[in-house]
Amino acid sequence: MSDVERRLAHGRVPALDRERLQAELRAAAERAGLLDVAYASLDSPLGELLVAVTPRGLVRLAYEGERSEAVMDELAERVSPRILNAPERTDAVRRELEDYFAGRRHGFETAVDWSLVRGFASGVLQATARVPFGELATYAEVAAAAGSPRAYRAAGNALGANPIPIVVPCHRIVHAGGGLGGYTGGLERKRYLLGLEGAPVG
Repeated sequence: MSDVERRLAHGRVPALDRERLQAELRAAAERAGLLDVAYASLDSPLGELLVAVTPRGLVRLAYEGERSEAVMDELAERVSPRILNAPERTDAVRRELEDYFAGRRHGFETAVDWSLVRGFASGVLQATARVPFGELATYAEVAAAAGSPRAYRAAGNALGANPIPIVVPCHRIVHAGGGLGGYTGGLERKRYLLGLEGAPVG
């Protein structure tokens, strides 16, 4: 056990000291190559968001209401168990999200880590990531872009399991007849995001 870990584990620690010790622990983990997934929270107009990044990019963005324990378990099992609350590692993407919600940003520059996505779902979500700000595409169109034009139901399932909503904009995918379809964060959030972008809302 390191000196930092001993001090953290040694009974009550005043809040300021705890924050400093946690920062030391994060720095030590990073120096030792033991920080694979960094996460932090972000207050947004849609509630608190959990933002998780790896050295490859943004790997998970979770809405308030998704159980944080389940999100952490998924990251530990499918990406790496070496996860730490390290807000400074998520600063860039959190700033981009803040700018997006404030209407100052129409696209995201942050890299995406597709580790949680496989197969056909990967094709669907990568096609979705190319739908421009303020525009819409249909489930059939993203299914076709992923190589299976008739698999629009499977495309809907892939979009419903999107681990990186907002940045991978599954809110821009609608039914061919103009209906909103579903959304992992709920239809009110989908309407909000489309309204923010000035897209036609059903």
